[in-house]
Amino acid sequence: MAHGTKPMLISTGRPDHETGAGGPRRLRGDLLLAAVAGAFTVAQLLLVGPAMGLGWDEIVYVSQVSADRPAAFFSAPRSRGVSLLAWPVASWSSSTVLLRVYLAVLSGLGLYIALRAWRGLFPARVLAGAGVFFVTLWITMFYGPQAMPNLWVAFGALICVGCFLRVSADRFDTPALWGVVGGAALMAWMRPTDAVWVTLPLLVLVAVRRRWRLGAALVGGLAAGGVEWVVEAFLAFGGLRERLNEASRIQGDLGWNIAVDDQMRSLMGSALCRPCGGELPDPGIYAWWLTLPVLAGYGLFVAVRAGRTRRTLLPLACATTAAVPYLFLIGYAAPRFLLPAYALLAIPVVDALFHLAVGKDGRRRPVALGVIGLALIAHLSVQFSVLHSTVDRTTKARIAWARSATELHRLGVRPPCLLTGEQSIPIAFYAGCSSGAVSGHNADTSEAAILDAARHTPVAALSRRRDDGPSYARTWELHHLPRLDARVAPLPGAGGPG
Repeated sequence: MAHGTKPMLISTGRPDHETGAGGPRRLRGDLLLAAVAGAFTVAQLLLVGPAMGLGWDEIVYVSQVSADRPAAFFSAPRSRGVSLLAWPVASWSSSTVLLRVYLAVLSGLGLYIALRAWRGLFPARVLAGAGVFFVTLWITMFYGPQAMPNLWVAFGALICVGCFLRVSADRFDTPALWGVVGGAALMAWMRPTDAVWVTLPLLVLVAVRRRWRLGAALVGGLAAGGVEWVVEAFLAFGGLRERLNEASRIQGDLGWNIAVDDQMRSLMGSALCRPCGGELPDPGIYAWWLTLPVLAGYGLFVAVRAGRTRRTLLPLACATTAAVPYLFLIGYAAPRFLLPAYALLAIPVVDALFHLAVGKDGRRRPVALGVIGLALIAHLSVQFSVLHSTVDRTTKARIAWARSATELHRLGVRPPCLLTGEQSIPIAFYAGCSSGAVSGHNADTSEAAILDAARHTPVAALSRRRDDGPSYARTWELHHLPRLDARVAPLPGAGGPG
């Protein structure tokens, strides 16, 4: 903690002696956070597994920097941050296992840095507990080793808000000021629109309190992380407004739409719930989700009584604004969208649990500890059950893509080649082909261009079983792939398909 700041109070009302620079308790606290981060990395490799194939969105991001795969269509809502995150491995190796291990280690390091940003604001045991709660959510564990942006937005949010609070308490805390810049840049680098929603309460507070130096760090970080997205908007989409409008169209035209029930349905293990119909899952699946705001409210009550309102209110406010677009402005759901909100809620929620379990005099409350322990056991049981089923289902789907690619190779559709139609982006990546679409959110070519390519390149059109397929491919030879049909154009120079 920077020189000149006063010792903080923990949830039990006792002084936090860990904040003394270089003290043994502070070192033990850092080691505790490192242990949580290390366990997170190991758990990813054991429970998710490094051999799970790349998913659709991952393929889009990784293909942009892949050494041996054509780049997939990059739509308006996406940002290049994940591609650059994967670049150190994907640029020279096609090994999914190596990429998964790299991302698992990197996400463990990211968790440690994110929690470390809050040292001095809350005791290490609260931060470690918050880390454990956050990473044992099946969503966090599932996306930890994946090339996806939402977990990194969550890490950036923790870093930015924690460092913002530290600078607010001590304007001479220069490392924390740079933490604000770095956290904001990381969020904007991954998802610029999410970064704006997360930092909205911080920007309002800066304007009200006229903390212009802190505001410059925050805005500077957002600008540094988002500048590439803005430049690309003008180069590839005709302008910033046009890119935002196109992103809104792809996401179903953003506007007032209550998606709370959709998010609850997605907690069963859906990567994407669109459209999101059907019955709600068993209450045991989403009970923790409904409990979060209650515990967060109690955590705020505890903070107000202890005279440390801002340290709890600010992360709660940022968690709320981070969740607003995904609860009330889109017509579908994906559980990963709320990872930044869960990360920010974790610290006040765990602080509230510690307050329930330990009295102001430091004595443990056996009854409360027993109830909390049983609730946590039930919670972990649900999370790991959903994680197991999600990993199993996802792995099977990606194996089917790989088998489809192998079958296409047998039919003579080998690189350089072109796939179009149903699930063409992921299967093309597995096959080493380019992909193209004449309609939909990923439209990037035309029928004439596909037919022209078929004169000199192996081309296949994919469709659902018993579907007629695109009109331009109905005379092509029909073959069955796992879960799909493929119509293969007459191979160049062969007079017909392989």
